[in-house]
Amino acid sequence: MATSDEHTTLPLPEFNPPARILIVCAPYYRKIAEGLLAGARATIEAAGCSHDLIEVPGALEIPPAIRIAAQNQGYSGYVALGCIIRGETTHYDTVCNDSSRGLMILGVDHGLCIGNGILTCETMDQAIVRADPEQMNKGGGAAAAALHLAALKRNFRVQRGDQPMPESDDFMLAGGTGLSRTI
Repeated sequence: MATSDEHTTLPLPEFNPPARILIVCAPYYRKIAEGLLAGARATIEAAGCSHDLIEVPGALEIPPAIRIAAQNQGYSGYVALGCIIRGETTHYDTVCNDSSRGLMILGVDHGLCIGNGILTCETMDQAIVRADPEQMNKGGGAAAAALHLAALKRNFRVQRGDQPMPESDDFMLAGGTGLSRTI
């Protein structure tokens, strides 16, 4: 069971123009996926951004799907959603490790802005609590992570020559107090 430790949540970044986010969801456990998806959509919409959704068979297919989309579409960020529940074999470890590793490679080596909302749980009860947008809201947390990384990427985007960015690319990173920069 989750503890009641206090956690810090950064305010959502503001985008102008709005970011376009791709949600990649593995609905192996449909009820869990729907909760994660509701949390992710609510967070993306709260930031004034748009999103598209694709579904893949399982968590191992999420990193390749994101890579394919990144090569062919213009998304600012990606949200990976799914659930892996420990079973009787070591397959759980493989799926947890390889899906997470795949997402990290895409983020670190390819510069993609990914929020990891793939739950890795011991029991279905743990997954239900984490997928509920009214409780832990891990789908919303993954969407917020993708949005923050997308804002950071816009913030550090290399400019060609000395041309200033157009006014339409103004945004606020992390919502204020020293971490913000309007470009």
